[in-house]
Amino acid sequence: MTEPGLRERKKQQTYESVSEVAIRLFLEKGFDAVSVAEVAAAAGISKPTLFRYFPAKEDLVLHRIADHEDEAARVVEEAEGPVLVALRRHFLEGLERGDPVTGLCDHPQVLAFHRLLYGTPSLVARAHVHLERQEAALAEALGGGLEARLAAGQIVAVRRVLAMENWRRIAAGERVEEVRGDAVAAAERAFEGLEGGLGRLGG
Repeated sequence: MTEPGLRERKKQQTYESVSEVAIRLFLEKGFDAVSVAEVAAAAGISKPTLFRYFPAKEDLVLHRIADHEDEAARVVEEAEGPVLVALRRHFLEGLERGDPVTGLCDHPQVLAFHRLLYGTPSLVARAHVHLERQEAALAEALGGGLEARLAAGQIVAVRRVLAMENWRRIAAGERVEEVRGDAVAAAERAFEGLEGGLGRLGG
C-alpha cells in the first residue's frame, strides 16, 4: 500500500480536527443545540468549506466510525481459511483489547460518544447508512450476488447486536470485567449460529 501524499494527509487531518471540535460542542450543548455555523466558526473554517468535508451535520459525528465500514470486508479479504472463523476471531480479539466497536469499553469519552450517538434520533438514522455501506463492502468481499448480500446482512447484524448489548450493560453501570465473560460466550454462540446457517464460508 502506498503512503498517502501530503495533500491527502492534510485533508485527513482537517476531517479529524473538525470532527473533534464538533463532537466536543455536541457533548457540551447537545447535538440539536449546536448549529453547523457554530461548528465552522469554532473550527476556524467557513460554513461552505465545512460542507465540502461533511455533507450532513450528522457526518461530523459519524466520521469517527466511518473508518470501520470496511473492517469486516478487510478481515474476509485477508482470511486464509473459513471467513466466519476469521470474523469470529477478529471480534473476540476486539473484546479482549476493549475495542469500542465491540461495545466492551468503559472509557468515559467512549461512553459519552455512544450516549450522544444512540441518544440522538437523527444520528441513529444516519448510522444506518454506514451499516448499509458496511454490508455492501462485506458482500463484495464475499463474492457479490444475492447469497453474499444475505450473508453480509446476517454477519453485520450479529456484530451490531453483540456490540449494542455490551454497550447497554456498560452504560447501565456494569464494569467491563463483569460483562466480559458473558460477551465472549454470547459472541461464541452467535458465530456458531452463523456457521450453522451459512456454512463455513471461504473454506
